[in-house]
Amino acid sequence: MAMIEPFAGHTPMQAQRFSPYSDNGGTIVAIAGEDFAVIGSDTRLTVGYAINTREQSKLFRLSDKTVLASCGCWCDVLTLTRVLNARLQMYNHEHQKEMNTPAVAQLLSTMLYYKRFFPYYVSNLLAGLDADGKGAVYHYDPVGHYERNQYYAGGSSSALLQPFLDNQVGKKNMNGVVQEPISRERAVAIVKDAFISAAEREIHTGDAIIINIIDKTGVKEERFSLRKD
Repeated sequence: MAMIEPFAGHTPMQAQRFSPYSDNGGTIVAIAGEDFAVIGSDTRLTVGYAINTREQSKLFRLSDKTVLASCGCWCDVLTLTRVLNARLQMYNHEHQKEMNTPAVAQLLSTMLYYKRFFPYYVSNLLAGLDADGKGAVYHYDPVGHYERNQYYAGGSSSALLQPFLDNQVGKKNMNGVVQEPISRERAVAIVKDAFISAAEREIHTGDAIIINIIDKTGVKEERFSLRKD
């Protein structure tokens, strides 16, 4: 059977692929202590090799005892945080009190699971104080599974920073080390060191760090400059 040759100048049709997601970079880190939690993010927002802004915090204060850090696809971050804030306001009006951190953690998990067939392209860390006043950090996957632990790193530099946190906070792969509760000053110093290291090795992290320190008195904010190239 003879093959039908294409017309002169005709090029074969190529498949066109469209992705609704865009990764806008950014890194987030959180560490929990006995009666406090520290959570931080960088301020760089990127698209590929272009920097959209150097002044965008990725921390969202949900209450006096709960802070959410989100990075990834920035439009999804904004959508998720708007819906979450609306749900929290509804709870406040109905119950005349703020939702505690473990309840916010469960609410966020439910919201992410609801979108499991078209997930938010977002990396989330939730930090705050639980009902007993102890520090808590929650880490999420895109479809809502979450886990509470003492420390986590998320975002574009998470593969670099999680081993660093395992060593410095978790004391893993170390011999003869006694595990002691981490102090607030030490936790803040580790977060700063982590971001300094990430900015040296990963182009989507840089410019500055925003750090929130959560304790029984509320949320305090610190800012620390990083390299800007």
